[in-house]
Amino acid sequence: MLNLPIFVPLDRIMEELSISRAQAYALVRSGQLRAIQVGGRGQWRVSLEELDAYIHRSYEETARLIHQDSNS
Repeated sequence: MLNLPIFVPLDRIMEELSISRAQAYALVRSGQLRAIQVGGRGQWRVSLEELDAYIHRSYEETARLIHQDSNS
C-alpha cells in the first residue's frame, strides 16, 4: 500500500501549479487555497484534497469566464 502524504508544503504546491512562492502565498492569504500552519515556525501545509478542489474551482471559473466572453 502506498503511503501518500495528506498535507504537502507550499513548495510542492508551487511545483504542481508552476507558480512562484509569492503567488502561492497570495493564494493562501486570499483564501482561494485553504491551508494550515504547523510547527513552531508556522510552516504552511495544504491538503492534497484541497489542492484538487482548488484546481477544480479554477477550471469552473475559467469556463465561466470563457462563456461570458463568448456571449459579449
